[in-house]
Amino acid sequence: MSEYIHKRHNVTTLLYHLVFPAKYRRAVFDKAIDKRLGDVCLELEKRYQLKFLEIGTDEDHVHFLVQSVPSYSVTKLVTLIKSITASEIFRLCPHVKKQLWGGEFWSDGYFASTVGRHGDEHTIRNYVKGQGKEYQKLHEDRQLALF
Repeated sequence: MSEYIHKRHNVTTLLYHLVFPAKYRRAVFDKAIDKRLGDVCLELEKRYQLKFLEIGTDEDHVHFLVQSVPSYSVTKLVTLIKSITASEIFRLCPHVKKQLWGGEFWSDGYFASTVGRHGDEHTIRNYVKGQGKEYQKLHEDRQLALF
């Protein structure tokens, strides 16, 4: 369960759902790799300002539910988790490196999404409307713009 992180001037609860596919979408995850990955992630918690709330693996990808602080961008979290877990799994399980032709452990891509602790977008909109005496919507954009 996520907790509020209290810092000197802010209180946050930032949750991210991250999905990392293995390189070439190879089915490299088994019970031994899962155990090593879990152990490495728990060690990361001790050294960095992040907490793994859940880690789930499929044969060729991993789902992480991660809580962190505002000073860690999504890119920084992804880079940190990918680089350290890859090097440690290669070190602890050399047979995986052979499976991946001696290359990288993770593919270059990833999926990232924020997760609300208190509800979805609709719930938050209603909460904002209920604050104060008279709610005035200043802006609403429901169409994604092309850059």
